[in-house]
Parts: sequence; C-alpha cells; structure tokens
Amino acid sequence: MSSLVRKVISTAKAPVPLGAYSQAVQVDRTIYISGQVGIDPASGQLVPGGVMEETKQALTNIGEILKAAGCDFTNVVKTSILLADINDFGTVNEIYKQYFKRNFPARAAYQVAALPKGSQVEIEAIAVQGPLTTASL
Repeated sequence: MSSLVRKVISTAKAPVPLGAYSQAVQVDRTIYISGQVGIDPASGQLVPGGVMEETKQALTNIGEILKAAGCDFTNVVKTSILLADINDFGTVNEIYKQYFKRNFPARAAYQVAALPKGSQVEIEAIAVQGPLTTASL
C-alpha cells in the first residue's frame, strides 16, 4: 500500500500559529484548516470592533490559507464555529454568508468557555482541493 503525502500549508498572509500547530495540513486532496481567530497577521493582535470584525478577520485569514492551498471558499465542505457567546450566532451568520454565498458547507456552532487571546469567535474549516460538482439528492 502506498503512503499518502502529508503537506503543511503556510502563508505569511494569515497569522502565525499561537501554539504547536500548523495553519493547515493537506492529506491527498483534503485540507484541514486550524481554527482561526480575528488576529490581524500584520500586527499579531486581535482586531478591534467585537465579534463582527473578529469574524470578518477570521474568515479573511481562512481565505488566505485557502489561496495558499490553491483553493477558495467554494472548496470548503465543513466548518466549525466556536463562540464565546452563542447569542452572537446571528451576527456571525450574517458575516459568514458574505464569504459562503451558495452550496453552503456542513457546519457546527458551539458556545465555549474561552477562546485564545480573549477572542469572541474561532472558525475552523475542511476543504477539498480541485473542482467540485454539487449534486442534490
């Protein structure tokens, strides 16, 4: 049996990881993007403006990682959203729809006790590289 290649995806256009993890890892055509918070990669600081601005920045960071992997938001098949306050779900969803416009990925959203750097939202994603055709059942 031949082995699969594990490739680390990294870009300077997304924040440097805060711990012992990669921005993303690709195995075969599947890309696993680590949770992104609203950190501005230029300053390394959380963006001001609350959950709305943090969500925009987290999704922008994911977009840059997707680009580094030769993908875009249409390649995303699953996301998970971690919220400091589940009452922010509606606000986050409105921003989310600006990045995912149709054929939405599967998704989960959870309220958690705390997030890195005191952020209010963290988003992780799984994408599949290459062209995808959407079919309905």
